[in-house]
Amino acid sequence: MAHYALLDKHNVVVQVIVGKDENEGIYDWEEFYAAETRLRCKRTSYNTQGGVHTGGGTPFRKNYAGIGYTYDAQRDAFIPPQPYPSWVLNEDTCLWDAPVPMPTDGQMYGWDEATTSWVTG
Repeated sequence: MAHYALLDKHNVVVQVIVGKDENEGIYDWEEFYAAETRLRCKRTSYNTQGGVHTGGGTPFRKNYAGIGYTYDAQRDAFIPPQPYPSWVLNEDTCLWDAPVPMPTDGQMYGWDEATTSWVTG
């Protein structure tokens, strides 16, 4: 079973569907689903996050696509929405990093954009 991201004209994911594996049949499934939906279509891997395949396989397009993610053709990657203006895109993972690492002292933290720091909640 494969998953496909349907994109709007700005390459933003508007839907993710379950479809056929590329080795099933004679079709280019990205083209097939694009023709069926009249939207651009890109395959996505349910098992890929931050450029790592959770099952030890080959990572695919950096991240599993979600609604609101953007497909970046230059990086061939799905990038989630930027959570805060101060966060910076990590080029290796195509995920957003806070400008300062979250403390690892076991407490629960949330991000405070006004102070660009982690605060206990």
